[in-house]
Amino acid sequence: MKKCTEKEELKNLIVQTRRKEKIKKEHVNVKWIIEIVVMAFAISFGLSLVSQTTIPKLSTWVGVIITLLFIVIGIIFDIVGVAVNSADEKVFHSMNARQVKGSKVAVKFKKNADKVSSFCNDVIGDICGIISGAAGTTIAVNIANSLNVELLFVNLTVAAIIAALTIGGKAMGKSFAMNKSDIILYEFAKIVSIFYKG
Repeated sequence: MKKCTEKEELKNLIVQTRRKEKIKKEHVNVKWIIEIVVMAFAISFGLSLVSQTTIPKLSTWVGVIITLLFIVIGIIFDIVGVAVNSADEKVFHSMNARQVKGSKVAVKFKKNADKVSSFCNDVIGDICGIISGAAGTTIAVNIANSLNVELLFVNLTVAAIIAALTIGGKAMGKSFAMNKSDIILYEFAKIVSIFYKG
């Protein structure tokens, strides 16, 4: 009897999902996909070039600080991406009616939450992850050479530390972003509104 009920519930969910799909019949935004791919390539190329040309020439400790900076940037943008999806749009419409600084941008971000979160999480977040990993390899080479130890062990250790910091930071950031989503989106929109009026 229980299995029969579960099957019926699943069928109901499928029917409801199809109804929503018909109501929200959205076409894939090819222009946005091309823009995000080009943007990701340009940002990734630029940041990779900077990290790969500067980190090997710096001391190991400065390289570590730069790598940590990339990790922190990735975590911050991941928090913003989650906050945009979780925030309440009504709050910002109310603020916008009172002409509160940054609220217009916040409304625009919320209306385009899929694009904003894709940019923050996928473009900036993932690029920072890739670059911090590549920078970690350079740091591992520097450490292995200076200590005259096996590169493989140092490389694995550095990669594991970077992964742990990134994953741990994003895990903590997600719950924070969901609980404080309106505040985070407002503060982010306020900063962006200095450069972009919406």
